[in-house]
Parts: sequence; C-alpha cells; structure tokens
Amino acid sequence: MYNGKVFLIGAGPGDVGLLTLKAKRYIGEADVILYDYLVGEEIVAFARADAEIIYVGKKAGQHTLKQEEINQLLADKAKEGKRVVRLKGGDPFLFGRGGEEALSLIEQKIAFEVVPGVTSAIAVPAYAGIPVTHREYASSLCIVTGHESIDKMTVPWENIAGIETIVILMGVGNLKEIAQKLIESGKSPDTPVAVIHHGTTNQQKTVVATLAEVRLDTSSIHAPAIIVVGYVVKLREKLKWFEDKPLFGKGILVTRPISQIHQADSTTGNMFSLKMQELGAVVYEQPTIKIMPPESFEEIDAAIKQILLRKYQWLIFTSVNGIAYFMQRFRMCGLDIRELYGIQIAVIGPQTRLEVEKYCLKVDYCPEEYVAEALVAGLKKYEMNGKHILIPRAKDARAVLENGLREQGAIPHVAAVYQTIGYKNERIRDLLLEHRIDVITFTSPSCVHGFCSIFEGEDMQPYLSGVKIACIGPITQRAAIELNLKVDMVAKEYTMDGVTEAILEAF
Repeated sequence: MYNGKVFLIGAGPGDVGLLTLKAKRYIGEADVILYDYLVGEEIVAFARADAEIIYVGKKAGQHTLKQEEINQLLADKAKEGKRVVRLKGGDPFLFGRGGEEALSLIEQKIAFEVVPGVTSAIAVPAYAGIPVTHREYASSLCIVTGHESIDKMTVPWENIAGIETIVILMGVGNLKEIAQKLIESGKSPDTPVAVIHHGTTNQQKTVVATLAEVRLDTSSIHAPAIIVVGYVVKLREKLKWFEDKPLFGKGILVTRPISQIHQADSTTGNMFSLKMQELGAVVYEQPTIKIMPPESFEEIDAAIKQILLRKYQWLIFTSVNGIAYFMQRFRMCGLDIRELYGIQIAVIGPQTRLEVEKYCLKVDYCPEEYVAEALVAGLKKYEMNGKHILIPRAKDARAVLENGLREQGAIPHVAAVYQTIGYKNERIRDLLLEHRIDVITFTSPSCVHGFCSIFEGEDMQPYLSGVKIACIGPITQRAAIELNLKVDMVAKEYTMDGVTEAILEAF
C-alpha cells in the first residue's frame, strides 16, 4: 500500500450549511482536491491555502477530463504520499461514479475512505417544499438517472411508472421523452411534476406542471435541476418555505474587510453575512479595503509608556479594529489590562462596547447615536477640561473627535494603531457586469473609496443600473454622495443589524 490516501467526499446539494462536519475537516486537511462542476466556491474555500486545487468538472458536452483520467489522477497523487480529496456534488455513491473510483483505487492498492454527502434527491425537493414520501400521498420512492439518451436508456420506465414518487437526476435534457415514456407506461398525464433548478442555493427556482404539460413545453427548464414526479408535488403549495424568505435570491455585496465580515454585530451576536443568507440572500464577500498595521508603531508605543506613568484619564475607542490592534500592541509591550486601572473608557457604539468587554473592561460611556459628533457631545457631562485622552485609531481618520474634545478644554493624544489600505477588487466589476448584485453595502467611507477606485477613469453608472446602495450611517452616506453614488438606504441604527433592517424595509 502507498502512504497517500484518497477521500471520496459528498459535498451535498449546494447549500454550504449542508456539508458534513467530517467532510469539512478532511477538505481542510487535504494536500490535493479534485472537485466537480456542482461543488460551490464556498465549499472549496475550506481548503488550506497551500492545497493543490484541480477542477475536473463534467457537464453535458463539456468534460475537463475523462473518468479514466480522473481515476488515474487520484491514484497518481496518492502515490506521491498525499492526502487527496475527491469532492463531488451530492453523495459520491449516488450517480456520482464514486464506486468506479473506489474500485480503481483498490486495483492500485491505494487506501481510501468514503464520506457520504446529503443527496440532492432528498434535500432539493425538501427545499422546494416537497416531501418525497408522505403517508397520504406516497409510501414508495424511486431515484433514477435521466441523462442517458432515450434510445439507449436502461431505466425500466414500464416497471417504475407505478411507484408513487419518482425522483430523476440529470434528466432535464430528456424530460419530454421521459414524460412520454411514463405516460406510455401507465402514469396519468395529470400527475404533477416539479423541476427544481439550483436546488438548496439562493438561485433556486421551481417550475410545477403536469406530465402532459412538460411533454409539450420545456423551454423554461434548464440544468442543473432535479425532477420530482408524483402527487407529493401538490404539497408544495402549503409547504414552500425556502423561496418565501424575504430576501430570497437577492445578491448582497459585502465590502467590509474579510477580518470584519464574520464579526458579531451589536448585542444580538448575529453575523451580517450569515443573517443575510438566513433571509434568503446570495452574499458576495468582496472587500474593497485591507486593514494593516501602521507603518510605524512609534506613536502607540510612546502612548503606552505614558499609560505606565498614569498620564491619561480617558481612553476612547472608535472601532473594533482600534481595540484589537491596541490590545495586541499592549501585550507586545509586555503589559496587561491591570495597567489600565483607573482610566475611564468611552466607545463609539455597541459593537465597539462588546469588543472592549471581551477584555473584561468596563465601558463608562457609549453615545446613543454612533458617530464621533455624538460621542463628543456626550462627553461634555464628564468635565473634560484639562483631561488627557488617548485615542488609538486608524491613521488619517476624521479629526472630528479630537477637535471637539479640544474645544471642551481636553488634551487629546491620537495614536495610529492600524491603517486602511484601498483594495482594487476586480471581482466586483465582474459580479456587476453579470447582474448578480442587487444591493451594495458600505460600512465606512474607506469602503466607499475602495469601491470607487475599481472604476478609476471609468463611468460607474452603467455598472450600477438596477443596483441599490446601503450605508451604515450618515458619514458613510456623505462619502458615497461625494463620489457620485446614489444612496438608497441608510441604517437608522448605525450597526450591521441596522443595515439588515434597512435592506429588509427596502424589499
């Protein structure tokens, strides 16, 4: 036996949330991944950064590699001592040719494991509101392949026509002929049929007809799709749930830095991208800025030394990034939170408050409106005259806070703990050209500037036709307007939960 090993893994029907825990683990450990046409980018993204990723997808008339070549490639990579993942849509042993690949590996004395996946034959109908069995409608189920040409088809339609629910995979191209065969075999022409495109994803679309109707017109039916034949299809009228979500199918572009996309938002603990997906949206996480350490730590290191000398009476944080980078530098200087004893802390909003509290620090003041102007106004009641205030924040941020504090007689000390760098993300241009985006979300002026830099010297308006823009608050809105963007939504509460509510109201 060789040292390498192959894992035949079912990636499920499309929804990344239906991937099994074991599958995710093995994908993350793999040296090499061979993946199919119906495996989503989100699933492949679980791979290690240094993993070799090979697309071997096959769809009608378009095969990157023949099956024999895929079999040999799996073996060759395993013989190199590598952990190889063969990633397939649905389940590898249900019309996935996983059995053939396993036999080929056995012949070459290569170890393998099978990780079953959630099969589209059951999951896709469920997402369309169709239970494949039901006590009153169907107690028998048959799953067949429909991709063979009708004259070569080995499926015994005359024997299965009496089965109450028939699920057909890969049969869209032959749907008219299959319907004809079933009717000729005794299936009633009035039998309901559902064709479900891109099932379990936010691009899902379901067409319902009868056998007689699909035999006549299949112009609106396209692959990839699952076909369900049987009276259980009628239950969809009451059980449809997935396609009824409030933001179903809407494309949401998230321009926040990757480090922030998965952070908890305000006191609910929800994560924006996950919340959007729960509401039915298609989320595209495409940052327009990067968060980086400052070019020099001289300012913040000097400020930290002054903390030891008990110079500051207040510490003000205006972002989650400011807290994270400040605490990181604090630790690197050999200090811990005990050195912050006696210093009062103010934050700009609830998300920043939550981040401070993670360090077991108490927040003394947070304004009701989450902007620097409100923070300045609220601090007046604390008699700031003569007080030394440390503000660890982004390089080149707005000067509203320190200017307002100076007017109150305070002595603000600004120290850059991170910087924001524009990121020309060309993928965004493609998504807009492909009309995949319905809403662009901006959470800071920097995100707006980064977005507009993609179209430098170009007219943005043709790209933004039919696209709405949502901003987290008035400061971001102002930046967008200054760059000739039409803002359609502004959060009433300046948090990502507020952005969620604004989008829901708009749709």
